[in-house]
Amino acid sequence: MRKAVAPAIMALILLWTCPLAGENYTLNGDMDSAIRYELQEQVTANPGVKKIVLSFVVPQSFTSPTYSQDIKDFKVIFNPEPQDREEKKDKHGSLVITATWSRVPNTVDVRLSCLAKSRTHLKTLGTGAPFPASYGAEFADYLKSTEQVQANEPRIKQLAAELTRGVKTEYDAVQRIISWVVDNVRYVTPPVRYDAVYALESGKGNCQNYSHLSAALLRSLGIPARIVVGVTLNEPYNIAWQKGVLTFKMGQGRHSWIEVWFPDLGWVPFDPQNSVLFVSNRFIRIEVGADNNETKNDGLMRWSQLQEARKPALQEIINASFTTDQVKIKGDREAYGPKNLLLTPQVKAQFQQLAIIPPPPPKYPGKLRYQVPFLYGNLDYPEDIDFAFPRSVKASGAGQFEMQNNFLVETAEYVTTQRTQYAQVFVLKKPVKLGKVGLALHNFGGEGMLWVDLFKDDKGKPGALMATSAMIGVDQISMKPGYRWVDFDFAKENLDLMPGSYWIALGFTGSPIVNWFYTYGKPVGPVYGTRYKGVFDSDWSGALSYEFNYRIAGLTVK
Repeated sequence: MRKAVAPAIMALILLWTCPLAGENYTLNGDMDSAIRYELQEQVTANPGVKKIVLSFVVPQSFTSPTYSQDIKDFKVIFNPEPQDREEKKDKHGSLVITATWSRVPNTVDVRLSCLAKSRTHLKTLGTGAPFPASYGAEFADYLKSTEQVQANEPRIKQLAAELTRGVKTEYDAVQRIISWVVDNVRYVTPPVRYDAVYALESGKGNCQNYSHLSAALLRSLGIPARIVVGVTLNEPYNIAWQKGVLTFKMGQGRHSWIEVWFPDLGWVPFDPQNSVLFVSNRFIRIEVGADNNETKNDGLMRWSQLQEARKPALQEIINASFTTDQVKIKGDREAYGPKNLLLTPQVKAQFQQLAIIPPPPPKYPGKLRYQVPFLYGNLDYPEDIDFAFPRSVKASGAGQFEMQNNFLVETAEYVTTQRTQYAQVFVLKKPVKLGKVGLALHNFGGEGMLWVDLFKDDKGKPGALMATSAMIGVDQISMKPGYRWVDFDFAKENLDLMPGSYWIALGFTGSPIVNWFYTYGKPVGPVYGTRYKGVFDSDWSGALSYEFNYRIAGLTVK
């Protein structure tokens, strides 16, 4: 039997989010891979730096009902060798290697590597764990309130209680919580803060906020939840479904997710951004803790220096090569669930589907007067950030500093390739006289011209070409590190766009090397609003799980 939820749960989910259709996918299949993982760090010290301490966490083998990793051939090489080296397990079982240079060299190079045999196995799961329930002292760390997981915050306790009123099983309780988070938190990076309360108040955050808020809501209900930190790899994978292919891809870098304890399943991973009861085998699990204040040891640098000294620099590179990779997953889109994309294996339960009637479109009688400035799109992304050196420094005492790992990853597609075309939808709720379309681009060089094509919508895919922007030479775009807005002018087209859906795609001539930044999930547009196809294909049947960063500027009506 496919995954389902109790009628009361579905009624509440639909009340909160008002979706026109569910975006819940039940999945079946396997992902089996052998991955050679490598982390490289280089520290460049300056005169006046007195001591450098680096720490790393050794990835451990892990097994759950849906995801497992088997770690072999772990190695860490320091050059030059540290004056002191210690290996010690922390209270959560993570093995931490700490290396200290009291005689500080000009540079320190670190190379950490292992072979990870990683598997995601999705089949029908059954769980009858009751809710509420009580747990022993061994779960105390994963039930407590912390600085970042504020489980005792009254607003969090009230929301969790409202979401789970009348629930009898743990699965139903967790499903309600994750569905609410998926539909009510929008991905942005970097956020102002990383804690649960910030995500609740602002409705936005990065992977840490998703994890901390989900864990806080669950712990407030007495459900053990722990924070996991690892890395995601940028190898894409496809899920075949009734209308084509849904492609998933994450940036290569550090990531945070959660594991939830079920008495009849054990610790089971969830990625609160889009998955229930599993994570893909593009994840490498490294460290666990009560919150991300604890899961900071992998790649942590601490040092002491004289007051006038310049701080050392740290560059980190994560590499992964898939020596074997077999993916065979099918998905069924269900007519229930949250508005935003949520993936899950099939789970035995019951549900009731409720129909939602969409409101009629607004009418604008008479002649339209465009007087109000208009700006719309997927606007939040880390503009002008050099991803090679993104870490911030924190003082930890007089002349003492630390540089923690961060979760800022470069997510982008190379969109001037000759093999694949990409398109992004935007949805207007009021009439707009189009002025400019901006794309978040990084120019890496090459030659040629760029422009933006505007297409009509044809049943959820790009249709007929409507207009083309003015061209921009590649040499007119900065080659500084980082992404920034590049605006393409449509003013000469004199376009009045009525409410509805439209598609934009980057066109080019020559050989430019340009990346277009994207954001996890769908912060603004519909689930299938990012498409791709081969250059010789006619059907835009490929859908991407993320959303490109774009902005639409012009004038609208009062």
